[in-house]
This record gives sequence, C-alpha cells and structure tokens, in this order.
Amino acid sequence: MHHAEQVTTAHSRVQASGFSGPRLADLLLFSVTAAELVILVFQTPAFTAIDWIYVSQHLVVLAIAFARRPPRVRDYSARASTAVAVSYAYPYAQVLWLGWVPGEAAWPAGGVVLVVIAAVLSVVSLLSLGRSFGIRPALRGLVTKGPYGFVRHPMYLSYVISDIGYNLEEWSVGSVLLVLAGWLSLIYRIHAEERVLSQDGAWSAYAARVPFRLLPGLW
Repeated sequence: MHHAEQVTTAHSRVQASGFSGPRLADLLLFSVTAAELVILVFQTPAFTAIDWIYVSQHLVVLAIAFARRPPRVRDYSARASTAVAVSYAYPYAQVLWLGWVPGEAAWPAGGVVLVVIAAVLSVVSLLSLGRSFGIRPALRGLVTKGPYGFVRHPMYLSYVISDIGYNLEEWSVGSVLLVLAGWLSLIYRIHAEERVLSQDGAWSAYAARVPFRLLPGLW
C-alpha cells in the first residue's frame, strides 16, 4: 500500500471513530505527559531554572491535551508509531545508560548554555502550536507563526540542541549512539508529518516561504 493510501485510510478511521478516537488519543497524551512530569520531579534533586522551564512545558501540554483540535488527517502507520516511540524513549535511555556507565565531561559550561536555549525554544514552539500540538503525525491546522516562521520544525530543533548540550555535559559512546538513533527517528517523523501537512491547501506556499525543515541554511 502506498503511503498516500495509508494516510487516506487513517483519515477514514479517525472520522469513523467520532469523539471516542480523538478522546482516547488525548487521554494517552495526558497520561504520558503526567508520567514524564512525575519522572522529572523524582529524578531532579534540586530544581534549577532549566528544570522549571521543562516543568512548565509539561504543564502546558497537560492543559492542551483535552483542548486541542481533532485531527483532520492522522498517520496510523507502524513506521510512524515506531518513530514516535523511539523519539520519546531515547532521552530516557541516555539517562539510564549514563547512570549505568558514567560518561565524561566535554564542555559543561557550553552544554548548559545549549540546554537553556533548547528549553526556551521548546516552550516557545509549544505555545506557538497551541491547540495544534500532537505526537503522532497529524493535520490539526498549519502553524506558521513564531519560530515556525524560521524553520518548519523548531520543536525538533530544540531536541537536537538539547541533545548536544547534555552530551557536552556528559557523554559516552553509548549515549552518542542513542542520540543518533533518536535523530533518525526525528528525521522520519519530519518526513511523515510533512506528508500529512501537505494535504493542507496552504502548505505549498508555507514550504516555499520557509524552505528549511530543521537547520536554517542547511536542511
């Protein structure tokens, strides 16, 4: 089956499920985000400004979970589901790995700066998305304001920056390999999301105006 047919089939399933389909996805988003927030709180011995930024981000997602727009189109493919799972899991896998096999510091001061930049960019991107926020590739409306006027996936750019920052603070071969696996999943998610978003009539003009997906001037 071609991907266009998979997306069309997914669209039909969302429409047929009525209220219960989106509501189940919203409940899942709320539950996963709440679990992440609990893990963050218990794993943080002393909260810094960066930690509070990430806490506020999770609280915003909890508020959005049941207020976001229902998707017009959603990609239910196994590949998209796998990419989402990997991109959610690899940061936690790094924490577990470095707890098991301690790494080395490269440039802690620079790492902190990058983590702060990433945290701020992540929150600003989330607020720009607002009710269009989602985890699975879906079309809930095209967002072009804020950081989305510079690159098409600023939220993922914040993940890349934070990954570099955290690895500058502490890294090992294992953590770098996990990051690379995570980045591959992000690249797949970008392509999957753009296949869905391209079904919006305003996509072509937006993509022409904002030609870079992730890295300004490169890609």
